[in-house]
Amino acid sequence: MSETVPLSWAPVLEPVLATAEARRLGGWLRAEEDAGKAIYPPRGCRLKALELTPLDAVRVVILGQDPYHGPGQAHGLCFSVPEGVAPPPSLKNIFKELESDLGIIAPAHGNLQHWAQQGVLLLNNTLTVQQGQAGSHAGKGWDAITDACVAAVAERQEACVFILWGSHAQGKAARIPALHEEDRHLLLKSPHPSPLSAHRGFFGSKPFSRANAFLEQNGRGSVDWRL
Repeated sequence: MSETVPLSWAPVLEPVLATAEARRLGGWLRAEEDAGKAIYPPRGCRLKALELTPLDAVRVVILGQDPYHGPGQAHGLCFSVPEGVAPPPSLKNIFKELESDLGIIAPAHGNLQHWAQQGVLLLNNTLTVQQGQAGSHAGKGWDAITDACVAAVAERQEACVFILWGSHAQGKAARIPALHEEDRHLLLKSPHPSPLSAHRGFFGSKPFSRANAFLEQNGRGSVDWRL
């Protein structure tokens, strides 16, 4: 892989990146790019979630599926888009729930970097995608890497909140034994914020206030969800 692993995550990821599976992933990505295919996010942004949120700073984990596949949208944080890019429908629904839950008015942009800098790990399961083809890089080797990241957070003694929107995120969490061995973490499960499912229980689930209440009860402060 061409990405530089952030220092705090290196002990977690170096053993995984040394595997044959990870080497195959790196070689396959290079071949796809050499063939002229547009891959998102661009090189240098694919581990941005880990760069902005060191392992020892993680207080909340939000799990996404794979990056946005439109030009200019993906920048390495799940559900987030750079400033100047219109928020996609799922992110708009996240902002609707944020307003309903905490009274925070939706921002004029969709960049969630402020959350990441406060210890909210915005991690997609698959960290790359081909332009215009959602899910195109699933099953190519990213799962082992992102599973290791989630497991590393779950194995820490500090209490953490895992926000699991939709069956894909919940299925990933089910693969992490440490998440289910003790009660020190809070798992918040609801339908995905997609327009296809948000009305089935995402709206009204109050993930932001529930996360903050748990963090405060466990001496980890609260997240300022304003953007």
